[in-house]
Parts: sequence; C-alpha cells; structure tokens
Amino acid sequence: MRLLVGFALSLALVAQNVAAQAPAAQAQVRAVAPVSASAQANHFYSPGVDAGDYLYISGQGSRRPDGSSPATFEAQVRQALDNVKAIVESAGLTKEHVVYTQVYLQDISKYAEMNKVFAEYFAKTPPARAVLGIAGIPDPPVQISAVAVRSLADKRAIYPPNQKSEDPAAPGILTHDRLFISSMPGSDPVSGKVPDDPAAQVDLALDRVEAVAKAAGLELSNIVFVNPYLTGEIPMRIMNQHYARRFEFGNTPARATIDVTSLPGGAHIEYTGVAVRDLKQRRAVRPKNMPPSPTASPCVFAGDTLYCSAKSGFIPGPHGGVYAATTQHQLRQTMRNLLDNLEEAEMNFTQVVDTNVYLDDMSDLAAFDEVYAQYFGSILPARATIQQIAPTERKADNEDHYPDLEQVSLIAVRSPASH
Repeated sequence: MRLLVGFALSLALVAQNVAAQAPAAQAQVRAVAPVSASAQANHFYSPGVDAGDYLYISGQGSRRPDGSSPATFEAQVRQALDNVKAIVESAGLTKEHVVYTQVYLQDISKYAEMNKVFAEYFAKTPPARAVLGIAGIPDPPVQISAVAVRSLADKRAIYPPNQKSEDPAAPGILTHDRLFISSMPGSDPVSGKVPDDPAAQVDLALDRVEAVAKAAGLELSNIVFVNPYLTGEIPMRIMNQHYARRFEFGNTPARATIDVTSLPGGAHIEYTGVAVRDLKQRRAVRPKNMPPSPTASPCVFAGDTLYCSAKSGFIPGPHGGVYAATTQHQLRQTMRNLLDNLEEAEMNFTQVVDTNVYLDDMSDLAAFDEVYAQYFGSILPARATIQQIAPTERKADNEDHYPDLEQVSLIAVRSPASH
C-alpha cells in the first residue's frame, strides 16, 4: 500500500469527544437492516445507513440470510446484489434508487460473468459503478457496496459522446444535487487500447472523468471526492503530477488513492468520483496543521455531506511518519487524524455514515475491529472492507518508520440545523 501511517495518540480523549457530542449528531440518521439479516449480524457496522437524501449500503458478500452461499460465481454475484436489494427495500426504496455500486473481485477474470448478472439485474437504468481486482475481502469471492438516492426527481444517466462501452453501468448518474461517476480507465474510450506510457494512461482516465462531468453540465471543479485506483505499473509520482494539473491548488477534491491487484480490460489506472451540481454547495475543509496540497483536500462538503480523504496513522509535522508497528496502534492515530478533519468541519464521529477500510492483511480484521468500534455512537456507519494487494514486509526502515497497515476514508452528514 502507498499509505502514510503512524504512532497512536490517546483513545480516551477521542472517546470523550464522541460521548459528549452524541445526542445532537444522530437526529436524522438511522441504521437500516433487513428483517432476514440476523444470521449475518455484524457488531462493527450497520448493513445500511439512511442519511436522509441518500442511503449508504455496506459491502455485501454472497451469503444468504441462513449463512449459506451459492455454489457458482454467477449465483454468488446475484446473491450479493440480492443482499444489497434487501437493504435498499428495508429503507423503503427500490433497485431504481441505486445510483452507485462498488464491486470488489478477488479474480478479475470473472469480470464478464459479473457483468452478465449486472445486465440482468439492472436492466432499466444501471447505476454508475467501479470494479476492482483486489487481494482479499471478508467473504470471498465478491463484495458489493452501494449508494441509493431517496428521490428519483432529476435522476438520469449520463453518457458522454465518443465513449463506448458494453458494460452494464452508466458512465455517470445525475441526481437532484450530485453526479456519481463510474470508474474511468486509462484506455482509449473507443478502441479500449491501453497506451504503453503511464502518463498517457493517467491523462486518458482524467479526460474521461472530465467528459462525464461536462456531459452533465459540470466541470472538474465541481468534484468533491475522487478514488484513483492503480496497479504497480503506474508510478505514484507520475499520477500525482498529471492529476494536480487538473485541479486548483489547495482546493482539490478529497481523495483516497488505492493500490489494487488488477483492473478490468487490462487497465492500470482508473478514477471514480462524486461531484456536486451547485458550486455554492462545495467547500473544502483543511485543519490548520495541514499545509495546502496539490493533490487532495482533507475533506470537501457537498451541501451537508462531508467527503473525507483516506487517512492512515501517519503523524504529521516535523519528523512525521509511521512509528507504530501494529494495525491497532496505527488505527488509533488514523482516527485521531480523521477527527482533526471532522472537528475542522465542526463535526464528530457520530455523524459518520459510511467508511471504507483498507487493510494490509485481512487476518488483522478482528484486531482492527476491536479498536474501530470504540469510536462511533449507537448508529454504526455502513462499511466496506478490503485488502487491496499482497501484505507488506512489516519492518521499520533506518528512520524507525513502519509500513502502513491500514487506511480509512469516510463520509459524514450533518443536519441543516447544525450550521
């Protein structure tokens, strides 16, 4: 992983902060779970979180309510989608309300089989979508998370000119206030050819993101959050250089940059993102202890929704770095870093509705959860958890910096009355 992580600060101080602010923060948010979910109950995240305008759905595997799993991959994908649907329906919505899905595959060669199920499942208006090949998930071989919008008013699919795809996913889905952008790969939009030059791949992917935004009547400046997904074939330096040219310094989208094992179509980089329709509703948030960045804002508001960049246990400031050797201790610093961002936005952990967790090794999940669960109120956020690539060697370098073992990004929602 290319994560920056570090030494832990006091958990007690953060827990006190959460407890002190809990009553007012959860007024309009509720956890959502289908009646049949008892066999899959999880004590560390909610199956879904209804945050008013949007429903956030945790990563769903292929388990049936009784704990069993279908025998074939096609049936496993269908079951994962059925599990998403059950949560959506428990919030009073339908498949048509789903605007974005995130699909994690342990075997990218199953992509065509997965597409076949999606085409049947979302026959009318397929949602925007990102598909990643990753090293591990809690319940192999597939995990699907999703976002659904409550109001179908103004919802429509966005198809830029000169972008052809056989995939059962709209390049973008526009809602009353946001644009959800499917993962745009660094390949030619007509031929699908992937250039040899990494810089050309980055530019192609960003051009395709911009084309979706423009087809929706927006610009790159409307984007509030971006996920760059890349394999080891794309140098981080090259990606950052070309990415930074597209955005205003210090006012870039929030970002979670994720290494993956593979991407569809032989691509080595793809971007997905969220944009806000009204620029007046967009506002970047940066704690005072963080200098402006050419590549990522710590958090960006889209109206009352706060999209926050992925954080790790990296200790900022002079001699900053990763000084904790275990996932648990690194996570405590990660949560401290996330809290800095939330507090700058006058928010706290009780307002978090969704998280993405990236682990260096899935075998650390139980230890991670033991610490993670201490930070939230009675309504646990929805969550997707993955291991992106093979585990790193856990040794300190000559400056006593350890490799990063975890990373967390989040979405938080505040009530209109709170600002």
